Amino acid sequence: MLKANEGPACRANGRSLMSRGLFFCALYWFTAIACATELKVAVASNFNSAIHALAAAYESRSDNRLVLVSGATGKHYAQIRNGAPFDLFFAADSRRPRLLEQEGRAVAGSRFTYAMGRLVLWSADEKRVDANGQVLESIGFRRLAMAKPKLAPYGDAARQVLKARGLWDKLQAHLVEGENVGQAFQFVKTGNAELGFVAYAQIKRPGAPIAGSYWDVPQALYSPIEQQAVLLIDRPAARDFLAYVKSNAARALIRDYGYDVP
Repeated sequence: MLKANEGPACRANGRSLMSRGLFFCALYWFTAIACATELKVAVASNFNSAIHALAAAYESRSDNRLVLVSGATGKHYAQIRNGAPFDLFFAADSRRPRLLEQEGRAVAGSRFTYAMGRLVLWSADEKRVDANGQVLESIGFRRLAMAKPKLAPYGDAARQVLKARGLWDKLQAHLVEGENVGQAFQFVKTGNAELGFVAYAQIKRPGAPIAGSYWDVPQALYSPIEQQAVLLIDRPAARDFLAYVKSNAARALIRDYGYDVP
C-alpha cells in the first residue's frame, strides 16, 4: 500500500528535482571550465625549473593553467616579433623585454625584474673546477660549453668573462656552443664537455647538495644578468599570474632556486 508521499506524482516530482540538480551541477562545472584561462608563457631556459615550481604553486590556488615554452631569450624575442601567440615573456635579460615594450609589442608599464642571475663555471667532476677558475688557464680539457652569446644572455656573460681573463681567442678551438644555457648545461651533464658556463640556478636545487665542482664567477667580470618579465597580451589571468610572481611567497621560491631578487 502506497503512502501519501510515495504516489506517482511525488516520484515524478522527485525525478524532476534530481534532473534539475544534475543540470545545475553540470552547468557549474562547465562554467568553471569556461572561466579557467590557459596562458602561454615564453621562458628563458635557465629559469625553467623555477617557473615550473611557480606554476605548480600558482595553479594550486587558481583555475588558470600555464603552458610553459622554454628556450633562448633571443629566439623567443624573434618569435614574438613574428607573431608567436605568447601571453607572457620571462626573459634572461632586460634588453629584449624593453625592446618589445618600445616596439609596441608588450603592454606598457608591465615590465619588471623578477630575478638576478648568477654565472658559474661548472663540471660534473667533483675535482675538476677550482675555487678561482684557474682550470681555464691550464686548458686541461677538450671542450668548454657555453650558450651562444648572440642568443642567450648567459652566453654573452660567459664571453665577457673569457675576454676579461684574456682567454677568449686562446680557447676558441675548445668552445662548444648551445642554442641556450639549457643546452650548454646538458653538454656538461652528459659528458660531451668537461666543463661549461651555466646558470647557478641550474645546479642549485632547494634542499639538495650541489653535484660536481664549480666556480662562482665574480660579478665584476660580467654585466649584471637582470632577468625581466613583460606582459604581451593584456588579460586578467596574465596580470593575476604576474601579481603572484611579485608576491613574497613567489620571491622566496625564486631565491630557493638560486637567484637573487630585487
